[in-house]
Amino acid sequence: MLTKIKESFQNLVAGLARAAHGLGFTPNAMSALGLALSLASAAAFYVWGGVPRLVPLAGVLFLLSGLCDALDGVMAKIYNEATVFGGILDSVIDRVSEAAVFLALTLGGLCEPLWGLLALVGSYLVSYTRSRAEAAGVPMETVGIAERAERIVILVGASFLAPVLGGAMNYGAGLIGLLSFITFGQRLVHAWGRASKRAS
Repeated sequence: MLTKIKESFQNLVAGLARAAHGLGFTPNAMSALGLALSLASAAAFYVWGGVPRLVPLAGVLFLLSGLCDALDGVMAKIYNEATVFGGILDSVIDRVSEAAVFLALTLGGLCEPLWGLLALVGSYLVSYTRSRAEAAGVPMETVGIAERAERIVILVGASFLAPVLGGAMNYGAGLIGLLSFITFGQRLVHAWGRASKRAS
């Protein structure tokens, strides 16, 4: 079932990437659009001011930013437009996006500082472990239970529940933090195992 869902999603993303490229988007332009959407999401989380309907809207904007993040990589691969700078830009934008959203959740009063901080630190540890390991030649894609896509889904789900479930964003941020630290541990173990094989 999950394999079929993954295949369907990949086909959907590839189709959207071709359509976006036909409209003149480049991978870097798509990355920039994703950043703009994530900053808009952060702004909505921050200024929600007790207006519950702004919270799910912020979630939708963050989901769309994640879609752009998927599209830029697929577009670069399909049209052979991948560049070293494009990869760096994409990674940096991902970190800026998550930082902006988690800070907005915390400063906007939607989640307790502890949970927002755990989500932010955990997310950064996951991404840093991957970048450091891959720089050393250890593949990390699909390693761990909470990669960026899973974190986005959790946050969006919590934003949809927020208008009817008090503390939903606390639960969402706390879950992201917990799963991120587990993923961080999984990636360290994976990197240790690969490094040990090389040493032997």
